[in-house]
Amino acid sequence: MGQKTNPIGNRLGYIRGWDSNWYADKDYAANVIEDEKLRAYLGKRIEKGGIARVIIERTLKRVTLTIHTSRPGIIIGKGGKEIDQLREELRRLTKKDIQINIIEIRKPELDANIVAESVAKQIEARINYRRAIKTSIQATMRASAEGIKIRISGRLNGSDMSRTEEFKEGRTPLHTFRADIDYAHKEAHTVYGRIGIKVWLCKGEVLGKRDLNPNAGLSTKGNDRGGRGGRGGRGGRGGNDRRGGGGRR
Repeated sequence: MGQKTNPIGNRLGYIRGWDSNWYADKDYAANVIEDEKLRAYLGKRIEKGGIARVIIERTLKRVTLTIHTSRPGIIIGKGGKEIDQLREELRRLTKKDIQINIIEIRKPELDANIVAESVAKQIEARINYRRAIKTSIQATMRASAEGIKIRISGRLNGSDMSRTEEFKEGRTPLHTFRADIDYAHKEAHTVYGRIGIKVWLCKGEVLGKRDLNPNAGLSTKGNDRGGRGGRGGRGGRGGNDRRGGGGRR
């Protein structure tokens, strides 16, 4: 079961929270589609922003986006100019009032999305995939992770036949529900085709009840310009506490 199921969806309601927090009676399907559009647009618009996850909360007339990123300066821009422009673009896209909050991830090595994206960018820059993966694994283990597993598939190094290779260190117990496992899947677009990268990252075990709110324990500036997360947010993905943070949808 652990091998066949997304580790994040498997833990929703136990030790993971949802990335979309809202209730809708009639417009449920439209809101789900709009959430996907917002995430896809942010991923394309801020491709180098180091976005790990986007938490979407809705009220009657306002949509609040909380962006967890390892590079908040790129998203905010000089004097907040970039984030103002981004808000206007999202407002035109959704026809709704948009509020954006920024939370900085202090330890990007402990986020599966950022690790997978880093490996993908290195492969696109024609760096040897083994070197890129082993460097990422060492950085993650130095950042006090309990284990990491990276699986890569495709025409590796431009070979004629595609294959799959796996690299791992430490422990990643997929069947243990209390194990805080982060998961990500990214693709590297190379001249000889797409290379698929999957990352499983174990940050320890959750013993006791956990707040399932993905933003629990993190400080954000809720003003219209957004803001960086405060240093007091030890409960987030970027913090040292392995029990912090929620899960992706």
